[in-house]
Amino acid sequence: MIAPPTKHAAGQRNALGGPLQTCSLDPKTGFYRDGCCTTGPDDAGSHTVCAVMTADFLAFSRSRGNDLSTPRPDWGFPGLKPGDRWCLCAARWLEAYEAGMAPEVNLHATHERALDIVPLDALKEHAP
Repeated sequence: MIAPPTKHAAGQRNALGGPLQTCSLDPKTGFYRDGCCTTGPDDAGSHTVCAVMTADFLAFSRSRGNDLSTPRPDWGFPGLKPGDRWCLCAARWLEAYEAGMAPEVNLHATHERALDIVPLDALKEHAP
């Protein structure tokens, strides 16, 4: 069951134009660690794509210098495993897409700002 959007996400829109839904509260994701792929002026990486982690994508990301599997308690980062939902940087998701390694996305929890970087049709190809 997906939780309702957090207060921080109120008024923000998803890639389909509707209200932004929660991506994950366990692990707690988002640039602001509010469970949503909310974004703002401090989010230079545009952590706006709600993706479901796979072993292949985690290995791909590690090979590109972004190890999402290893816990980093000093950063409050639990490390991700297959099945976890996480707000990815839109450019990283697009890079994975172009390499044939993109994970599934939840369009209702993907922020509309992701569309500044990733074509909607590409995201739809990876939506259930």
